[in-house]
Amino acid sequence: MENQFLIDSEFLSPEALARKHQLENDPGSRKSHMEYLPGMEVIDSHVCADVMEQMKSYDPAKYTPADVKAALQAGTCSIEGFKALLSPAAAPFLETMAERASRETSRHFGNTVYLFTPLYIANYCENYCIYCGFNCYNHIRRMKLSHDQIEREMQIIARSGMEEILILTGESRAQSSVAYIGEACQIARRYFRMVGLEIYPLNTDEYRTLHECGADYVTIFQETYDSDKYETLHLLGHKRVWPYRFDAQERALRGGMRGVGFSALLGLADFRRDALASALHVYYLQRKYPHAEMSLSCPRLRPIINNEKINPLDVHEKELCQVLCAYRIFLPYVGITVSSRESAEFRNGIVKIAATKVSAGVSTGIGDHESKYSGKASQTDEGDEQFEISDGRSLDRMYNDIREEGLQPVLNDYLYV
Repeated sequence: MENQFLIDSEFLSPEALARKHQLENDPGSRKSHMEYLPGMEVIDSHVCADVMEQMKSYDPAKYTPADVKAALQAGTCSIEGFKALLSPAAAPFLETMAERASRETSRHFGNTVYLFTPLYIANYCENYCIYCGFNCYNHIRRMKLSHDQIEREMQIIARSGMEEILILTGESRAQSSVAYIGEACQIARRYFRMVGLEIYPLNTDEYRTLHECGADYVTIFQETYDSDKYETLHLLGHKRVWPYRFDAQERALRGGMRGVGFSALLGLADFRRDALASALHVYYLQRKYPHAEMSLSCPRLRPIINNEKINPLDVHEKELCQVLCAYRIFLPYVGITVSSRESAEFRNGIVKIAATKVSAGVSTGIGDHESKYSGKASQTDEGDEQFEISDGRSLDRMYNDIREEGLQPVLNDYLYV
């Protein structure tokens, strides 16, 4: 079974519809996904080659229960041990994996769980990524917040008590320029102690500019590390260039960012291979930049506006838990974020095992925090959401639920430098 990503909007012009169908049906009409576009910085790095060598040779079916037991008994989990923990053979050992993961989490993070919230400031996008609600051929309400609207949204969020914010945009340089994002960072610095970014990939000097504006953390989803599958999912736009996206975290660190986040979107390709590549991306880059903070996310596909049938296929909660436990055992010092894509019940459980950070008070729409936080009608227009969330708990509710689990919620413990 596969997802049916391709849908046509009645609002597209005949010319736009014809171009969309050409991109979908004629691979020769699409630009190479491995060739850099003008203006894209190329860096000299071995990390990509190291990750891909391991991923391409990985055969999950070859691992046995004995391999899984050996990985769990080892004091330090090796790459081979990690591969075993991701394999189908590890499924019967999930309880043991969870116990080991919980011990590692306690050892490195105590009983703390960090809280943050995302703020989408624009949903214009120039890419045709067939699984995404923001894609350029999807008919949604587009919006870009003004300076005053950004500040009002941030004021509303800050009044809830939140101290860490993640600024997001659609991937459009024309609508969401580096200068525009930098202005948003400067506003955010007045209201929040930590400002992160989840935007389109940039060059090193552009990351340096945004760091100077107040951001110090960058998250980029590779979506899938399977470059051939990536080509069939990203049909148009700058995001189509797979290697430029892969090296984004390293460029961000070279640009002065304190930390970087990594993830594949589980459900797009073979989730075990994508989980392996995500963790190895961290593993190899951490050795190159030992001073940097690094984190992993583990999002699964969710329905989008105009296509509610999209789902993560074979990545059920049991498989997701296996991946998260394997991450923690292999990379015990790395932060793990579980977003509102997952249910409240799942997140309440996983923070006691492997996760160290969760979102709260989440909206993936544009300009709608006033209506969602207070129930009052918004003073501005609103833009549509990128995807449907599963856990809509407020900061207060999330904070109290974490405490009831015997854990300590933390709003921030960083200083911007």
